[in-house]
Amino acid sequence: MRFFKFFEIIYLVVAVISIREVITQWNADRSRAYIFVAFAVVSIFMFFFRRHYRKKFEARKNNK
Repeated sequence: MRFFKFFEIIYLVVAVISIREVITQWNADRSRAYIFVAFAVVSIFMFFFRRHYRKKFEARKNNK
């Protein structure tokens, strides 16, 4: 399960880096900033999605 937690953290890191890029690129190149907004949204969604299923699998593993 540590492997799955690691990838959850990776998704958060990608989201933080994307948000930082949005802030730096917003006035310079807005179309590129929108791409990073999409990366941030997808990364945050994937973090919660993977976390939900990891907890579900842990609960199923503990019940057996």
